[in-house]
Amino acid sequence: MTAVIESEEHKALRSAVAALGKRYGRDYLVRTVAEGRPPSELWSDAGGLGYLGVNLPEEYGGGGGGISELSIVLEELGAAGSPLLMLVVSPAICGTVIARFGTEEQKRAWLPGLADGTRLMAFGITEPDAGSNSHRITTTARRDGADWLLTGRKVFVSGVDIADAVLIVGRTEDARTGSLKPCLFIVPTDAEGFGKRPIDMELNAAEKQFELTLDDVRLPAEALVGDEDAGLLQLFAGLNPERIMTAAFAIGMGRHALAKAVGYARDRTVWRAPIGAHQAIAHPLAQAHIDLELARLMMQKAARLYDDGDDTGAGEAANMAKYAAAEACVRAVDQAVHTLGGNGLTREFGLASLITAARVARIAPVSREMILNYVSHQTLGLPKSY
Repeated sequence: MTAVIESEEHKALRSAVAALGKRYGRDYLVRTVAEGRPPSELWSDAGGLGYLGVNLPEEYGGGGGGISELSIVLEELGAAGSPLLMLVVSPAICGTVIARFGTEEQKRAWLPGLADGTRLMAFGITEPDAGSNSHRITTTARRDGADWLLTGRKVFVSGVDIADAVLIVGRTEDARTGSLKPCLFIVPTDAEGFGKRPIDMELNAAEKQFELTLDDVRLPAEALVGDEDAGLLQLFAGLNPERIMTAAFAIGMGRHALAKAVGYARDRTVWRAPIGAHQAIAHPLAQAHIDLELARLMMQKAARLYDDGDDTGAGEAANMAKYAAAEACVRAVDQAVHTLGGNGLTREFGLASLITAARVARIAPVSREMILNYVSHQTLGLPKSY
């Protein structure tokens, strides 16, 4: 059964990560964005303290926990104003897939570095013409002797410039049926035929987005992760943690914005009392807090189901958690900016940039409409519309 009250260990982890986040804070992240560089100091410190790999197996340098613990790390860093987007990608998606399905050689080669932050892996699934339809992925791998040749394009791949490799979702031909099936490959970023181009984003973030071109990238047989015939299982083993961690990212951001607004509403006096005494200010902030707390409960349920090995149950809960957290985050940020009025749009208070950032959770890694499609079809049993 999923516990609704956090354990003492989780509370201690939350407190410790919050202290680290407070040492850096929003100003640090804003500074790294302005300088056009990744938040490497925070990443390194988090890795040294064991937070980046808290979900990875102990025998490979991790903390032996799960997505439950890693989501706490990301949420608390976000609440402090300094979330690490690559936590969603490197340890949560790539680390989880390799830990569950990788060979012993792949685990030894990658997991210790992913756990302590000295190595970083990006994740490439989205394609220009496929959108949310993973069945339309055209990146293909074909055998050439003992090797694979990988060809295709990917877009909106985070952090490629700081990654050692990208876990690429491609497709291979089934020898028996001739149909294409998904497979996962570890592709070094310095491989011949691997090209990257930064995407010009209006979103201000420390982590850059890239378009990738894969032109007959030659990979050894051992670049394939897991069983060639278990691609979908392995793919969703990474996508469920991605949705859970996106929820953590959104909840942390929402909490950060809400805390700023509450602090302002306590102190700002226009008439004879602080503006937070007025229900038109207080009630929407209280509602935002309730929404964030409810989203966290669903996130905790999803993480627990996933960590317990219930991939089917985790799939439903992870989608719901991501949806609820994104909506709660957008509303919390909007209300925080509105509470501050004109000050909510100034650099001094640092909330305006969150308006754009908050919407990311509604769009990525899967749109809210596709989640509603999932729930209406998978949970409610309604006919499929696509």
